Amino acid sequence: MDFPAPLVPATLLRRYKRFLADVVLEDGSELTVHCPNPGAMLGLNTPGLRTWLSISDNPKRKLSHTLELLEADGGLVGINTLLPNRLVAEALEAGTIPELAGYASVRREVKYGKASRVDFLLEDPARGRCWLEVKNVHLMRTPGLAEFPDCVAARSTRHLEELAEQVAAGDRAVALFVIQRMDCQAFSACADLDPAFARGLEAAASAGVEVMAWSSEVEAGGVRITQPLPWQR
Repeated sequence: MDFPAPLVPATLLRRYKRFLADVVLEDGSELTVHCPNPGAMLGLNTPGLRTWLSISDNPKRKLSHTLELLEADGGLVGINTLLPNRLVAEALEAGTIPELAGYASVRREVKYGKASRVDFLLEDPARGRCWLEVKNVHLMRTPGLAEFPDCVAARSTRHLEELAEQVAAGDRAVALFVIQRMDCQAFSACADLDPAFARGLEAAASAGVEVMAWSSEVEAGGVRITQPLPWQR
């Protein structure tokens, strides 16, 4: 997925109130921007980090700029939690992920479980249904190891339970972790920050939910899913 317009470079001053960040532009002016990430952003909220911003021309938006990328650990990291669904939609259309290719139709935001909407529902007369949940990953504490989540993620744990219910009902279900950085060779659940999620991922896998992790190529011009990574259990 290419960004529709060139991103604007800036330097992070602070990230606060979950969805806000202050940055300084190259001309020295300071700006408050939207931070599309409700997580802790461990290692990615340090003042002085190089950032890249997108600009919206929507006059109804209170903040015109959105924080998209940060430079950390020698490379670019995507922090926009809305982006992975777009990346997966693009990958499904292109058949980039072989295990998810070949379905006759793809629907988004379909109601399931108690009060949830699955990110994607893949359907095919011969193959049946596949319920697909997508999660954004940006945390790396151990070199080469991507981890999720970076804080307690009760909603994500519930999604795992609901995916397992779909498997029990006879359908296929997949939890897909999209890693928005290029310096990782494996993926793991973050058991110390959210032990309930780590247990839930193991339980879901034991119930038949397929766990997939894919890394991304992250550049200032765009982001795209590139290759699968092993789940380190």
